[in-house]
Amino acid sequence: MNPPPDDAERLALGTRAPGRRRNEALLAEGLRNDFPIFRHLVRGRPLVYLDSAASAQKPQVVLDTLHRFYSEGYSNIHRGVYLLSEEATRIYEGTREKVRRLLGARETREIVFLRGTTEGLNLLAWTLGRQRVGAGDEILLTHMEHHSNIVPWQLLCEQVGAKLVVAPIDDTGALDLAAWTALLSPRTKLVAAGHVSNALGTVNPIKTMVQRAHALGIPVVVDGAQAVPHLPIDVKDLDCDFYVFSGHKLYGPTGIGILYGKAELLEQLPPYQGGGDMIRSVSFARSTFAPPPHRFEAGTPDIAGAIGLGAAIYYVESIGFEAIVAHEQALLAYATECLAALPGLQLIGTAPEKVGVLSFVMDGVHPHDIGTLLDAEGICVRAGHHCAQPVMERFGVPATTRASFGLYNTQADVDALVAGLLKIRELFPQ
Repeated sequence: MNPPPDDAERLALGTRAPGRRRNEALLAEGLRNDFPIFRHLVRGRPLVYLDSAASAQKPQVVLDTLHRFYSEGYSNIHRGVYLLSEEATRIYEGTREKVRRLLGARETREIVFLRGTTEGLNLLAWTLGRQRVGAGDEILLTHMEHHSNIVPWQLLCEQVGAKLVVAPIDDTGALDLAAWTALLSPRTKLVAAGHVSNALGTVNPIKTMVQRAHALGIPVVVDGAQAVPHLPIDVKDLDCDFYVFSGHKLYGPTGIGILYGKAELLEQLPPYQGGGDMIRSVSFARSTFAPPPHRFEAGTPDIAGAIGLGAAIYYVESIGFEAIVAHEQALLAYATECLAALPGLQLIGTAPEKVGVLSFVMDGVHPHDIGTLLDAEGICVRAGHHCAQPVMERFGVPATTRASFGLYNTQADVDALVAGLLKIRELFPQ
């Protein structure tokens, strides 16, 4: 049960804090009323937003929280001795506790505020990677990784003389777990894997992967950007060493993200950036540094972004992940059946374990054309390689069209997508 808002939450949320919802309310059109963007027309048509894997829309409670903070309570944090600063610090640090609760972490010092998933992965490549990976060593990835979970490790390997090893995926887009396991070796110094593929929707067996890596003493970094909005996460149960995600995919603001790390491992990492708030003392002779998490939070942070993320977490918890998962899985099943029946359409990524992501190609129509033509109907989808070019190469396509769902999507959105694709099929007959 989500606890009632504390004083800091009331200050941040004002009078717009969401009430407790019955699970079945998630299936109702009324949930969309929490998102003001759906009151507006796009190209004269009701908005059908199917691009939540790129970035989710924001509920009114998040928008009100940001407005209230900037207009009534803004101040810098941590060092002020006046009321505004003390209140801003309390609310900001209150979000750290909300994230700890969301992820099931043991303590708040395991929660680091960053700009997003990408910065978290780069931080780990520059700190953890340089501690553990050297010439001749290997880093094990999967073939479905987002570029943000490839390029930082690639740069590290180039600089230290290490090697990226990539585990294959099968024709459904699922990880070949046996092949992945066989690639673990004494040379493997680090494992990095996405919890959920942004291009395919595949859910990886992270808990099993962690167990097998840990049996060989290998730390595991998990990219959770696509998992946190759709699945309940318990990092203690997963036993992963690090977990990263972005606030804007969880119905929060852009520019704020989270790195979870086991406390004993964060303690061993050096600073990633230097500046204010990450120090204990500074002289021209030498500097000493704060303990985690502040060691990794140099400079003035995105205070409002963190507070807005706190409101987004409170909103999502008020609905409950049991209801979110049930709704999105039902929608995924409906959409999969509808799209699979369309002539000349091929789904890319049909793994048994998925979240609400549908990538597809249509015979004779480029994905960019599909995206442009659907836009004329007020339908927002993503077209391209989705920052996952190796996935496109694996399936032999230059790009796909991707429809991705959030908790505000309905069967009517799927019906609109199908109607739009049928119109495109008429324009480009096989």
